[in-house]
Amino acid sequence: MTVSLDDVREARERIRGVERIRETPVRQSATLGETVGADVWLKLEHFQKTGSFKPRGAYNCISRIADRGDAERVVAASAGNHAQGVAFAATECGLDSLVFMPETAPQTKIDATRGYGATVELRGDTFADAMAAAQERADEPGTAFVHAYDDADVIAGQGTLGLELLEQVPDPDTVIVPIGGGGLISGVATAMRAAESDVRVVGVQAAAAATAPQSLQKGEPVANEDPDTIADGIATGSLSDQTFEIIRERVDEVVTVDDTEIANATLWLLERTKQMVEGAAAASVAPLLSGDLDVGGTVVPLLCGGNIDIATLQDVLTRALVDRRQFVTIRIRIDDRPGVLGELASLIGNHDTNIRDVRHDRSEQGLPVGEADIVARLTTPSEAAIERIVEDIEDAGYTVRDVGPP
Repeated sequence: MTVSLDDVREARERIRGVERIRETPVRQSATLGETVGADVWLKLEHFQKTGSFKPRGAYNCISRIADRGDAERVVAASAGNHAQGVAFAATECGLDSLVFMPETAPQTKIDATRGYGATVELRGDTFADAMAAAQERADEPGTAFVHAYDDADVIAGQGTLGLELLEQVPDPDTVIVPIGGGGLISGVATAMRAAESDVRVVGVQAAAAATAPQSLQKGEPVANEDPDTIADGIATGSLSDQTFEIIRERVDEVVTVDDTEIANATLWLLERTKQMVEGAAAASVAPLLSGDLDVGGTVVPLLCGGNIDIATLQDVLTRALVDRRQFVTIRIRIDDRPGVLGELASLIGNHDTNIRDVRHDRSEQGLPVGEADIVARLTTPSEAAIERIVEDIEDAGYTVRDVGPP
């Protein structure tokens, strides 16, 4: 293997000298533990500088480049979190940084990367487009390329999270790690070799961006040319030869979760633990909430990042509320006369339910003269509230024709 436990330990000593790379806390989640029947501890790596684990690997790699003195600038490609890690680490080490990001990258991540000192250029719609542009620029003299995951120094740096976790939770039974390109899980799985007990390392990928299960089945890396997931931080579309080999050797299991499960986990973490994380981080909790992963003993999901922009958060929360039937459309047949809308609004409001928007529909074919449909989108405190609203509306003499997604 290209990365050893000694490499991870050396990386940790190198990173210890950087005041702004933090030891992030762990927090027990009794609620999640009761749900899955295990002792669950959340590793809050979204508290890390730049909001994700990426400064660990970026600094370990870039500090070694700076020590060699053969480059004045580093270049990288990223959908967001690696970009910020490279920008931060390069500034700490006194090097310039140029980061290529896809045009679809969240604006908050673009702005943050610039804020940490990097020059940002946007290229194409995917991570692969940005990668191609970065690799072309890396051929220039005095420039070193810093890969997001296909680099032994980056992997070793990410593995410091695993060593830290073992000190905070000394005897974990299962560690759950999100997988994009595989750098984080490669480092963490390597670090788990330091544990005296037999730690089960489980990787999680977004189903629409999954490459690890297919790669493991085929025996070589398989690319996904069009990864499409709300978890943009793990939508890399491929493993590298290096991360594939480490995952095959050191990771016990890989599972996938769909975007609805990721959205539900994001909302659950926000509501129940007050942790606002991005989709990549919520993916580590999603298989626990869905019951797709059988666990026991002490379980540690890694909340690896919290860089979610507001537009994405709104979409994620809306999707989760629709899945819970707390955001619905209701269609009610009425006599088209003054005062009806006010009466219905009062009935709905009695159940602490907000009308997001409402319209009269008088255009349906076969609709009797003098009648109309009220079509309202509602946000409710619970699915049970919708049932009570429907009951009250029907008791008032109206016909509820449909209750469905917005």
